[in-house]
Amino acid sequence: MADLEQEVLARIERQRRLKPRFRDERITMAHGAGMKATHTLVAGLFEPNFSNEALADLSDAAKLEIAGAALAFTTDAFVVKPLVFPGGSIGELAVNGTVNDLAVSGARPIALSAAFVLEEGLDADVLRAEVGAMATAAEFAGVRIVAGDTKVVERGKADGMYISTAGIGVRDPRVDLAATSIRPGDRILCSGTIGDHGTAVMLARGELELDADIDSDSAPVWNLAESLIDRVAPSLRMMRDPTRGGVATVLNELAQDADVGIVLQEDAVPLQPAVKGACEILGIDPMYVANEGKLVAVVAPEAADDALTALRSQPGGEQAALIGEVADEPQGMVLVRTGFGGTRIMDMLIGDPLPRIC
Repeated sequence: MADLEQEVLARIERQRRLKPRFRDERITMAHGAGMKATHTLVAGLFEPNFSNEALADLSDAAKLEIAGAALAFTTDAFVVKPLVFPGGSIGELAVNGTVNDLAVSGARPIALSAAFVLEEGLDADVLRAEVGAMATAAEFAGVRIVAGDTKVVERGKADGMYISTAGIGVRDPRVDLAATSIRPGDRILCSGTIGDHGTAVMLARGELELDADIDSDSAPVWNLAESLIDRVAPSLRMMRDPTRGGVATVLNELAQDADVGIVLQEDAVPLQPAVKGACEILGIDPMYVANEGKLVAVVAPEAADDALTALRSQPGGEQAALIGEVADEPQGMVLVRTGFGGTRIMDMLIGDPLPRIC
């Protein structure tokens, strides 16, 4: 059995090392889900056509050097439905999602731009509310919205409103985060409970006969990122923002980029009972469900305890946990040790089981 298992793992590893090619004839919802189909689209189409040094590291934000300044730059689009959900709304999400991409890149968020695609017939009070939500979220996150654009499309073309944002931040000189710095023995931390955002939005649609008190975790995470930098900067290898595709997708990307194995302790992952129950009923693994106020960090083993203390000392990090470690093999893969003592492969899915949640 052991030999057969090794053979299967070796076949999977060989397949993963093949350079993705985008050969699809039509775009599907899976291409926007942040998982395998998205990876193939980005690596097989966008990356080779837009190839440049800044794009080589496909992390949450590009690293730029301009006139001696070390900057991070990112962009995002938000198409969540419904526009307002427990714990947040599209306007707040647009700010938090962008500043978090900067934060996990080790950059203090400074300024954002915002482009609005509005549907003809949208209630003006809805727009006022979302602009106000963005202003409040930006003030809380310590950033300014300094540029923008507005377009209006025909009825039925934009689910009321889409928002696209871009953000710029100043990188902290104490860290140079990169997946290539990850080493076997490193520890993996998660800053809090997972799956809250995706589950909250799913239930808010009212399409399921489920009633649970679950709020989105939408929030800025710079305070969490900065606490790690302050406490364990030399030992901080990498941070990621587990949005689309959830923690499972982030760990698979790290394993592949660093050419290492990752072993996850399933029962160590913090999870709200209500989220766990909703996912079990729907047959969805919460590891693949989006988060909008959490970070995943990889640190050297000797810094794990200090890193955990740093996260737990911050608002939003009280339930931070050590969830796994980096291994020599299987390279490019994530294994999960279950609460029953077994082991399973946690692969990257083709598409998101929960459409349109961020």
